[in-house]
Amino acid sequence: MSEALVLPPLDLVEPHSSPAERAVNLLAVVLLHAVLAYALLFFSVKNELIALPSSISVRLLPMIEEPPATAKPLPPPPPKAPVRKPPPVQPQPVLAVPAPAAPSSFIVAPQPPVPPVPQPVAPPVPAPVAVVAARFDADYLHNPKPVYPALSRRLNEEGKVLLKVRVSAQGAALDVVVSKSSGFPRLDAAAMDAVGRWRFVPARRGDEPIDSSVVVPIAFALD
Repeated sequence: MSEALVLPPLDLVEPHSSPAERAVNLLAVVLLHAVLAYALLFFSVKNELIALPSSISVRLLPMIEEPPATAKPLPPPPPKAPVRKPPPVQPQPVLAVPAPAAPSSFIVAPQPPVPPVPQPVAPPVPAPVAVVAARFDADYLHNPKPVYPALSRRLNEEGKVLLKVRVSAQGAALDVVVSKSSGFPRLDAAAMDAVGRWRFVPARRGDEPIDSSVVVPIAFALD
């Protein structure tokens, strides 16, 4: 009676193996079974204990794939402490340094000095021209003396009268007034009548004759 060779279940094949690995594993199992069968045959013939079976049937059991184990969800990582970020560094303003100016390649010729601005010159103040007063005592005028009133002689009237005479540029008496009376109207009137007919040397401003006034004293005295 032949013993049936029972192959080990193919569950030994590692699940989740690739087709190439499965083929290699299957080939290894078949060779192992063949070696075992050869060993059994060798010992049965030698010891004549076991009659060689007429045939050896090999039956391959279908491979049962285990369902893939579901991966257990990993515990959530512990919350990380918030990392304090350092405050952003403000960029320091960079002052732009002006580039040194390139030396000029030309030379300015020296300019002539600016002439001073002439200051306005005030016109010279003319020197005051001396005024020569009018005269009445020149000998060439031949002015007659006043007539002594006869009544004033009998009454012994004496005195000195001052007459203010306005003389024209031609030397004539334009106006005669009593500046100081002699105390006797007859004497004053006789003096005014005589001087009103006199000729005068007119006053002069430089070489120009001008109108002016002059005071003429007339004295009445009994001899």
